[in-house]
Amino acid sequence: MSLDDLNREQKRQLRRQGALDEKGAPTRAPRPAQREKVGPRQYLREVRDEMRKVAWPTKPEVIRYSTIVTVTVVIYTAIVAGLDFGLREIMDWFYT
Repeated sequence: MSLDDLNREQKRQLRRQGALDEKGAPTRAPRPAQREKVGPRQYLREVRDEMRKVAWPTKPEVIRYSTIVTVTVVIYTAIVAGLDFGLREIMDWFYT
């Protein structure tokens, strides 16, 4: 695909992104800035600091949410199993 295949809006977008110069010729986009490398100790310290900011659920909340998820999974499993059984019976009746 050449630049002639692009419409005006696509060329404007490429110009905004820095891939085209003002004359419409392709330019090399600047490299993104390199991230600062940190050692394992600094990394673990930052992870620990971030984990302290997390709003952890209380034990009763975990139990309540786990119960809700388990009951929901059981209900949906029963619905799918019931539909499977019912449709199989209909198909057996229909084809035999």
